[in-house]
Amino acid sequence: MIEFKDVSKVYSDGTEALRHLSLQIAKGEFVTLIGPSGCGKTTAMKLINRLTEPTAGSIYINDRDVHAYNIHELRWNIGYVLQEIALFPHMTIAENIAVVPEMKKWKQKEIRERTEELLDMAGLDPSVYMDRMPSELSGGEQQRVGVMRALAADPDILLMDEPFSALDPITREQLQRDIRELQQKIQKTIVFVTHDMHEALALGDRVCLMKEGEIVQADPPQQLLLNPATAYVKEFVGERKSPWQTAIDVIADKSGAYTMTLDELDQKNLPKTGTYILENQASDYIGAVHDGQVCVLQTLDNHLPLDEATDIIQQSNQSVFPVLKDSKLIGTLTYQDIVLYLKRETGSENGRDY
Repeated sequence: MIEFKDVSKVYSDGTEALRHLSLQIAKGEFVTLIGPSGCGKTTAMKLINRLTEPTAGSIYINDRDVHAYNIHELRWNIGYVLQEIALFPHMTIAENIAVVPEMKKWKQKEIRERTEELLDMAGLDPSVYMDRMPSELSGGEQQRVGVMRALAADPDILLMDEPFSALDPITREQLQRDIRELQQKIQKTIVFVTHDMHEALALGDRVCLMKEGEIVQADPPQQLLLNPATAYVKEFVGERKSPWQTAIDVIADKSGAYTMTLDELDQKNLPKTGTYILENQASDYIGAVHDGQVCVLQTLDNHLPLDEATDIIQQSNQSVFPVLKDSKLIGTLTYQDIVLYLKRETGSENGRDY
């Protein structure tokens, strides 16, 4: 979908922002770019929609050099969300969302239907919010509108440059959850720049850690945590990471001790007690059996940090929780898994510190 091939960027003052950067981003993948200030992550993002140009190397979208696209065509197919919310203050919310569709000469009926659809998706009642002005919305509501505006013309790619960093922690965490849920519905290719390691690990299918214009490691969150490529990665992750903020796909039991396929279910003489998670041959989660009876279990999203997952577990009488990535079963989580992980990470016999 997006490919950087040996890309370098040197600014006119001699600053070397990127050094021989090569990276492939698959269609529908959510990649977070993280690193210290000046590492080149925002420069890399701006190369995708040609807000800046490379000194050397090439960037491709769908195997086509970005310079082969008409600049307006390129940018219309790339949504862009900034830290500065940047809604037009003199326009209503509906008018803000309609900017790019109007440029693309959509019909008014199509624009209104799309605006209503997006506001619904953002949890903002269209009948209430369409005619409001940006000044009448909270910061979190404005940023939701900013994301919806970027999605208005249904672009293939969404670029997000520290979009939540100016918001208070509670609003920021809520918007992180919102964007995870939204991505499951829309499956866009998202490149997300952040300074926050918790945010990078919670959101990204892959986390790309940069230093001095180079990629140090680009891997799924669990690989970054469990197998840091260098001492720098280990230090960068470790300094910013509490065990309670670890995504649960790192902790989940992937041994299959609690899982079986329908064929295996038919072949086994199940004991009358215990919980078994059912999956098909494609690893899709399809249900569960508890104490010999088919049942419905609460599931956990693989991106959930451990502290949020633990709150859910504490409010349930389930003993085993399926951990899903989209609809795929990637493991199970129990209290024992959590205790063992915390003891390993903290060296404590007591688990959670308060």
